[in-house]
Amino acid sequence: MKNIIKGLSIAALLTSTIVLATSSMAATTLRIGTVLSPNDPMGQGLDKFKADVAAATKGAVNIEVFHNSQLGDTTEMIDQARAGGNIGTVTDVARLSSFVPSLAILSAPFLFDNYQQADKFASSSEYLGWAAQLEEKAGLVMIASNWYQGARHALTQKAIKDPTDLAGVRMRTIGAPVWIETIRAMGAEPTPIAWGEVYSALQLGTIDAAEAQPTAIWGAKLYEVIKNVTKTGHIQLVTAIVVGADSWNTISADNQKIVRRLAVENGRFASDLTIKLGDEALKKVAASGVTISDVDLAPFKKAVSSVYTLLKLEKEAAIVKSVLAN
Repeated sequence: MKNIIKGLSIAALLTSTIVLATSSMAATTLRIGTVLSPNDPMGQGLDKFKADVAAATKGAVNIEVFHNSQLGDTTEMIDQARAGGNIGTVTDVARLSSFVPSLAILSAPFLFDNYQQADKFASSSEYLGWAAQLEEKAGLVMIASNWYQGARHALTQKAIKDPTDLAGVRMRTIGAPVWIETIRAMGAEPTPIAWGEVYSALQLGTIDAAEAQPTAIWGAKLYEVIKNVTKTGHIQLVTAIVVGADSWNTISADNQKIVRRLAVENGRFASDLTIKLGDEALKKVAASGVTISDVDLAPFKKAVSSVYTLLKLEKEAAIVKSVLAN
């Protein structure tokens, strides 16, 4: 009798182990990293995205979110994904233009007036065609491109009124050609460094200035190390969630559709938060003692017009204008 009971116990244990193993194998995990804090609209959007995907796929797809550069800087995470690592990130699309040059247009200066325009273009067949090339050329899958982080403004120690005031100013920017050439055309010396190093670089005087969206100015406490925010709004920072193709292709076709749909939906959720919290952030930055200034944008728009010719983006700009006109 004891042997029978012992045998039944072993059988039950084996059955339980097999069930757990099968369940584990059935679930697919995607690790998504961001350089931003959990309180940032992008961080809140990712956390909601995680919960929504788990519910909609009944646990078949598990999103793990890593905030505050836990998995590295954005470029490092992209490199890991391309190397086959189970990792994705929220990135400005211009970083991906080295693989598909046309993608740079999403970060072109003074092209979109607001988020609604950028969201419309990011769902167009023209843009999605460029996004599809990314997997073929770089091993990266773009699952949504409508995560809006806000308008980028100039953060400086001295007040600025036009591009001549930025002469000789070392300004941190994102290390992609369209960003670098935009900042150079605006009059400053573009200085690409990791986002996590911006605070200390400003504090130590390694750089003189930076450019960032309102929620990031507040979230990274940059108001402690700058004196002026000039509302240039030179680039509308619209970002994408990208993941490595190897990891993406472990998800069933049906669940891929669910994940893509929820990525777009939560992109709009996060973007609405960006708009709402951005206004609040600027008020708090002003209350901290930083001077917030409006400026005549005409000289800046004229200065950066050369960027389109320099980077051969005239065709893409015409496509954007055509999509927005319809």
